Amino acid sequence: MLRRVIGNVAVRRHFQRALSSKSGGGSGKPSDVSAAVDSMLLRSLKEHYLEVSKMIPPPKVTPPSPFEIVKGSLEGTGAVLKKSVGNEEINLFVMRLAHGGDDEDDDGINQLFLHVAVSKPNQAESLHFLCGLYPDALGIHSVSMRPKLEDLELSDDPARYTGPSFEELDEKMRDVFHSFLEERGVNESLFPFLQAWLYVKDHRNLLRWFKSVGTYVHENPSAENNA
Repeated sequence: MLRRVIGNVAVRRHFQRALSSKSGGGSGKPSDVSAAVDSMLLRSLKEHYLEVSKMIPPPKVTPPSPFEIVKGSLEGTGAVLKKSVGNEEINLFVMRLAHGGDDEDDDGINQLFLHVAVSKPNQAESLHFLCGLYPDALGIHSVSMRPKLEDLELSDDPARYTGPSFEELDEKMRDVFHSFLEERGVNESLFPFLQAWLYVKDHRNLLRWFKSVGTYVHENPSAENNA
C-alpha cells in the first residue's frame, strides 16, 4: 500500500497536463508556471498525507520474551530489540534485506536484514552476526569481531581482517554458530514482530516525508499565493 501511494501515476499525469496547458499558449511567465506547479504539489502532498494517515496499522505484535523494545528505536537507526543473557547483552538491528521483487507481499516486507551484536562488559569488541531473516528461517551471512555499535553503521578499516566468509567454514562450525544464536533466542520467531515494526517505521517515515517536503515547498511565496 505504501508503495502504491508513492507511485501514483494519476498524479504525475495531472502535473504533466497542467504544465502543458500553462506552456502551450506561450503567454505564461516562468514564475507563473512555477507557482502553479508548487500549488499543485502542495495539494497533492496534503492529499497523500491524509490518505496515508488513515491507513490501518497491522495488529500489534509483541517481541518474543525476554527481548525488550529499545526506547526510541522507531525514530533512529539504533538497536530495535535487546536482551541480557548471563554476562552478555544482545542487541538486534534490522532493515529491509531487499526492495521490490515478485515474491514480496503487498507490504513489501517478507525478508529482513538482521544484525546481531553480542557484547560482554569491559570488552571493546562484540561478536557480530549479519543474517537474513525470513518467516520460516534465519540464515547467517557472516560472523566477525567488531567495535561495539550505537547504530547500524558498519564502517570498518578495509585493511582490517574481519574473519572468513561464512560459507568457507566447515558445515559443523556453521551448524554450531546457528545453535549459538538459537540458544539466545535469535531465530525466525522474531520475524512477525520485526515485520510489523518495520511497517510502522515506514509509515512514520512516509508521513514525515510528506510533511517536510510540504513545509519546504510552502516557503516559496509563489506557492503560498496560489494555494
